[in-house]
Amino acid sequence: MPKSAYSISQNFLTSRRTIARLLALTDLSPADTVLEIGTGKGHITRALAERCQQVLTYEIDPFLAQRLHGSLPDNVRLFQRDFLTAPLPRKPYKVFANIPFNHTTAIIRHLTTSSCPPDAIWLIMEKGAALRFSGTSRESAASLLLKPWWDVHIRYHLQRQDFHPAPSVDCVLMELRRKPAPDLSPRERTSWQRFTTQALQHGLRGMLTSRQINAALREANIPMSATLKYVQWLCLFRWWRHS
Repeated sequence: MPKSAYSISQNFLTSRRTIARLLALTDLSPADTVLEIGTGKGHITRALAERCQQVLTYEIDPFLAQRLHGSLPDNVRLFQRDFLTAPLPRKPYKVFANIPFNHTTAIIRHLTTSSCPPDAIWLIMEKGAALRFSGTSRESAASLLLKPWWDVHIRYHLQRQDFHPAPSVDCVLMELRRKPAPDLSPRERTSWQRFTTQALQHGLRGMLTSRQINAALREANIPMSATLKYVQWLCLFRWWRHS
């Protein structure tokens, strides 16, 4: 059977040592159900099966899925389908995956805005995307839409030679951990998105006056900075909501 174009375009992580190093940065345990996006050749899948109670893994490529059929451990369930159209588990679960970079935003949105979100997520992704989602140098629309509900951090910087074939971009392991006590309620999501989107596009002055901005930060005992940090965005949103 000929290889599909989809499988040829993937960047596989095959080193057991590298995979073990990444998994050591997680809190995945023998009691966990873990979901994997992109089974690939099964290297990460098998390592997850050794560590967790159950692995639910999704592979859209029929060629790769067929090659893996019958060769994975008994605690692995392989689904040959598009993960983005799949319902998420209703029981507690976590996610660990080397994701296709061109679907990063859609995958994160599917996981984090679901009515059944995971407890924690570890994604191997392009470094530039991880910087946006984590708001490492400055907050972005992507990071602000996550942070009221998720703690987001870059945990590990991979080398390009860790992959086969080597990608043309730098890659990292990003962790998203669901906050036990969110900073905002789900019903505030739309208002938060509207506030941050408009402020990023048109500036805070279109949402609040200078006096209101100073008063809000002073009341919360939060200093003003040239580049707004998440805690400042949250403070100003709450003031805006109740002003």
